[in-house]
Amino acid sequence: MTRLALVMIVRDEAARIARCLDSARSLVDDIVVLDTGSRDATAAIALSCGARVFSFAWCDDFAAARNAALDHSDADWNLVLDADEWFDAGATRAALAPLCDGAPCIGLVPVSSSFDLQGRVETSTLWIPRLLPRGVRYTGRIHEQPDTSLPRHRVALPVHHDGYRNDALERKHGRNDTLLRRALLDAPGNPYLLYQLGKNDEVYGAFAPAAGHYAAALAACGLDAGWRHDLVVRTLFCLKKTARHADAVDLAEAEMARWSESPDFYFVLGDVLLDWATCEPGRAGELLPMVEECWQRCLQLGEREDLNGAVTGRGSYLAAHNLVVLYENLGMEEQAAQYRPLA
Repeated sequence: MTRLALVMIVRDEAARIARCLDSARSLVDDIVVLDTGSRDATAAIALSCGARVFSFAWCDDFAAARNAALDHSDADWNLVLDADEWFDAGATRAALAPLCDGAPCIGLVPVSSSFDLQGRVETSTLWIPRLLPRGVRYTGRIHEQPDTSLPRHRVALPVHHDGYRNDALERKHGRNDTLLRRALLDAPGNPYLLYQLGKNDEVYGAFAPAAGHYAAALAACGLDAGWRHDLVVRTLFCLKKTARHADAVDLAEAEMARWSESPDFYFVLGDVLLDWATCEPGRAGELLPMVEECWQRCLQLGEREDLNGAVTGRGSYLAAHNLVVLYENLGMEEQAAQYRPLA
């Protein structure tokens, strides 16, 4: 019978680790937790949840820690989670069977991250390699990736993540920036690291440096990069936040053919155009019809959570909400009423 192990690295996660382990216990045959220096009850809680717990001296290298944890597993497949992630109560191992019973590959799972934005909690989904056959190891000081050429296949086993909520970001402030900059010294110009450095700047509100790192990542990354959709959408957002509207429109025109089926692309493009119209009211007559068209296009496309970085609602209620606000401000109550129920 195929054996599956949950393999984790943790530190000071006493408030979260039981939620993660309890959600995964019915899916796996073994639980390996590598503690990298907790000063709280993390290790004791993991033991009480049935995990085998080991210690590791942290060395500012996530791949080294992941690999040390994997060394303690002899399972056929290893499922990698972080302590701020968890499965739905109804998650079953059946979703993993088609992949685990087949040839070796890397399983991509949809990780839905909640984040705080303008008083709301939104959700964005990324497909991340988290299911590894025995023997595969990681590379990379931070934002580590499986070091293998095995094919990658998506697995319909949703994972929830709350590590981007404001309180969690405050706990981690500064940690990733230092490691990312060290990693870039080892691999100058690496587009994936530049993308991650931009994300790190963006989540802490440093939009100008984020836009610069995203631009460098776009110039260096391939058109087939799995994270390019998220990179393009984030770049548009940061260009808007820094009032570089013309640059954002130039980027949108260059990328539009690739993302013509992305509600996220059109949602943020609509935001860019509306912000431009607000900053330059003399252009409103030209820009507002394009804003309306963008958000209507979102609703035509619907939700596309298969696209990396897709934010839930941009193909439905968030786009409808924006249309309602737009029409209300233009005094177009009949049109606003049309979208208000969906919003």
